[in-house]
Parts: sequence; structure tokens; C-alpha cells
Amino acid sequence: MGTARSAHSTALNPRGRLPHRLGSVEAWFGKVAGYVSRMTSTTEQLAPVLEVDARLTEIERELDLLLNLTPVNAAEAWTDFERSDFGTAPTLRLRPLEFDPDLVRRDLYNLEIETVEDPALHTLFRAKRDEIARQVTALEDRDTSRFLYGSLQLYGGVAPSLARAAEDLLEMIPPQAPSSQSVTAGAFADAAKTEFARYREVHADFPTAMDVRADVGELMVSFGRLLIPESATFRSDRVEPLLHHEIGTHVVTYQNGAKQPLQLLTIGLPGYDETQEGLAVLAEYLTGGLDPRRLRVLAGRVVAVGRLLEGAGFLDIFESLRTDHSIPTRTAWNITTRVVVGGGNVKDAIYLRGISRILEMLAEGGSLEPLFVGKLALDHIPLVQELLEREVLSPAWVRPRWLDVPGAQERLERLRAGASVIDLYEGEKAA
Repeated sequence: MGTARSAHSTALNPRGRLPHRLGSVEAWFGKVAGYVSRMTSTTEQLAPVLEVDARLTEIERELDLLLNLTPVNAAEAWTDFERSDFGTAPTLRLRPLEFDPDLVRRDLYNLEIETVEDPALHTLFRAKRDEIARQVTALEDRDTSRFLYGSLQLYGGVAPSLARAAEDLLEMIPPQAPSSQSVTAGAFADAAKTEFARYREVHADFPTAMDVRADVGELMVSFGRLLIPESATFRSDRVEPLLHHEIGTHVVTYQNGAKQPLQLLTIGLPGYDETQEGLAVLAEYLTGGLDPRRLRVLAGRVVAVGRLLEGAGFLDIFESLRTDHSIPTRTAWNITTRVVVGGGNVKDAIYLRGISRILEMLAEGGSLEPLFVGKLALDHIPLVQELLEREVLSPAWVRPRWLDVPGAQERLERLRAGASVIDLYEGEKAA
């Protein structure tokens, strides 16, 4: 069958954890915390850390991985695909890169990470530098067979347990009829402005950072800015959950990170994506917005990534979602384009994996609070907790509104008692 066509170090392990050789994770991050705390009294000692941190942040901003993997012609591609009676794989065009990969690599490896004396911090920065280097290579390899391998290095594959959970959800949840209630991009933007205003009622300088754009096909947050696709429509019942997902999680953690001395907390510590998306899915669940349709989409993404890794092309994945799992045509299109873009992107498996790991953490008695300090992974929690206790980092500036929505705390307590992703399905809800 056809495939989609597109025009134009040290790896994290598949679960997004930092490589380390300093004993347990807790001991490793404890060393970092102790070192940073000691340094705070000596500006001269702290300078190399802040310099490397700032430069790594600046370089990743220049790459803009998310935007550079977003098709610029999504609406036109859908129209062409529909006209072909879903028989011709679409051409997905990506924007030209606005940086020279070789110059970015030179900047990366000219960073004097060796001036950071503590081995734990040194390893942290090296891990972030290697992650950025892999992003550079992945972007350079867009529209080639090499891109898939770069995506795997960044996000990991699909473990058998995750694949089974996705299949179970699709089998357990009855197919859902497409919703007839929708709002335009303009109406969604108005709702987003209102949501930003709610945060400003508590924090007057919380910015309204958003754009309605013709060159994005998916709702997203890029470096704290909400980007709304101009041609998109949104299910009416999905507006509030999407606001909690995008603004209440992605924007809030960005703004909280911006208040911290380490700028990496705005763009994300190494391997943060899985936890960040899992936290955003949790926000949907706690506010009652993780409905059967949404759960089927998250499961369908995992199944689509699995098919991709088996060698399936666009048309095979698209048809499998429609015929094997009764996923509506437009939804199957959205899932498939996200997975095949650039040559094969496995990132979409992290949503279900991320919420699975957060559920495990909650059942073990873990706290969500450290995750609001900035963009970080579950494995960074010991470091953040230590730095908070030593007042190197500050508590989160903004508390996500979704924690205080009626019923949210009761739902959270049920999850703390032990739950899997299967338990997130609460039966049928009104369309």
C-alpha cells in the first residue's frame, strides 16, 4: 500500500530516563541538589552553570522541533485525500529549516560543559546536549527513512504492555459516532482568551500568548504560546478539556519554569515530553473531559505507531484504524498524519505511556506538586524536591486551575487508590 510523501551521543532510554552511573536516581539527583545549593552563595561558581543552561535553552528554541514537524498544508492535503476516495497517500509539506544544522552542532559542542565541576550536573547538561543533537539530526533527516530512527531515539518505542492496553481500550470502548456539535477556530480562540483571563485574575502578569495561524494543522503550545489552526473546528464538549490540556498544563508549566533560575525548566529537562503529556491527559480526566472518544484516540495513536514500526505505510495504517477499530474517517486521518509525518514519528505513543506512569506514581504515594515547577520528567522529581526544600527553586508560581474544578480532587483520590489506564474509561457519556 502507499506511504505518505513529504516535501520540503548518549541516548535517553526508551522510558525517557537520564543515563547515570552515580548509583540510584535519588542519590544522583541528591548530589545535584546539594551541589547547586552550595553554589548559590558564590556567584562566580554559579556562572558556568547558568551560562550552559541559558545557551542550551537558546539553541533548542532555535530548533523549534514541534513546529518544524507540523505540516503546513494539512487542510489542502485532507481535501486532496478525500477527493481521491481515500486511495492516494497525501503529500505532507514541512516548512524549510531556518537554521544550519552544522552551525547548531558547532554551538552545542563548543559549550564548556567541562567547566561545570559537579559530575551530576555535568551529566545532566550532557544528556540535554545529546538530546538536542538528536533533535538536530532528526530534523535534518525529515522525509527520509532515517527520520524514524531519530524519532525512536527521542521518544522510545511501544512496549508490549502499552500495546496491549491500547488494544484493550479499543476493544472495550464501543465505537463512537462523530460529534455534530463543533466550534470554529475563532470561537475556540475566544474561549482561550477567557481561560487566560481566569489565570490573570490570580496572577496579573500571566500573559495571553496565543495565535490563530494558517500554517499549523494541529492545536499546540510552542514555547509557552498557544497556536490554533485557522481552518480547524473543535468538538464543543472538547473545548474545556483542551484548554486545561494546553493552557492549564503546557502554558502553565512553561510560565512556572520561566520564574526559575534554570531556564531549561521552560523548554524541558531531558526526556520531559512523556511526563508532560501524561500530566495534560490527567488534567482532562480530572475535569471530566477524558471521554470515550478521546480515550479511543489515545489508544489509536499507540496502535498506529505500532503499525508504523511494523513497516505499514499511510494507507495501511489509515485503513486499519477505520476497519479494524471503527475509528471515524477524519479521526483516522488525524492520527495517521501525525504518525507518518517526516518519515515516521513515534511521539504519539507517549500520551498513553505518560498517563500510565503518572498513575503508577500516584498509586505509590507520589505528589504532583513538583511537576508544576517547570517542564520535567518523573525521574527529575527527587532533584526538584531537594531544590525546593533548599530554596534553590521556588514553588510553582501558578497553580493549574484543573486541580480545583469541582470533582477533581475526588477523582484524584480514586486514582491514588490504584488505577490503570483501563480504569480511566468510565462508561458511556452523552454525545
